[in-house]
Amino acid sequence: MSVTPPTPEPIGADPPGSTGNPLLTQSWLDLAFLHWAVAPADVAHLLPTGTVPDTLDGATYVGLVPFRMHRVGWFRLPGVPYLGSFPETNVRLYSVDAHGRRGVVFRSLDASRLIPVAVARTVFRLPYLWSRMTIRHSDDTVTYTSTRRWPGPRGARSRITVRPGERIQEPTALEHFLTARWGMHNTFFGREMYLPNTHPRWPLHRAELVECEEDLTRAAGLRTALGEPVSVLYSPGVAVRFGRPARPGGIPTP
Repeated sequence: MSVTPPTPEPIGADPPGSTGNPLLTQSWLDLAFLHWAVAPADVAHLLPTGTVPDTLDGATYVGLVPFRMHRVGWFRLPGVPYLGSFPETNVRLYSVDAHGRRGVVFRSLDASRLIPVAVARTVFRLPYLWSRMTIRHSDDTVTYTSTRRWPGPRGARSRITVRPGERIQEPTALEHFLTARWGMHNTFFGREMYLPNTHPRWPLHRAELVECEEDLTRAAGLRTALGEPVSVLYSPGVAVRFGRPARPGGIPTP
């Protein structure tokens, strides 16, 4: 069922405020952001009920984001060093709900630790997948590799190499749109949910795409030929806090 959202919340580089007592803490490190522009109609059917594609100048975007998850922790407990630290690659779309909340929708999240994958699939109903993954720094480049193990499609893969460049002092409107996201939309046991997060302003670098071979976007349901990405960015990372999920009315769950 489609919705007609009110005016979306403003796009900004800074978080809207604190999440209070965090549900989860973690750091996202060594990130590459690859993005392709697509027509909203090409991805609307891939979004949860109650959301529509978020757009900028008539286009929405598909993101492929490899990075290193570091020390996931519950509440205010210290992050877990081994099980909570692993490479991850996600395919994401951009969404807005009937309350104007902008967010992301994860179509797939490949990760290299089986136990966190199983927990995320079972508890949060997120599309985590167990994959063999590496992140390697060599001279002035960073290379991310991923090959899916379970549940499938087995063998779905990516190999991405970027060369980070100059630090961005003032992001463009598109760079704001793609990175200033303070929550995710998901369906949890058939109910719409919004999970807010907060983190410091991204330290962003423009980056050169040296190599990109991937079929993760197609495995995630994208049927549009993507071609060359319109935006390639790199960030050394930020520390992140997730608040409690909110129901469609914007009220946190107990």
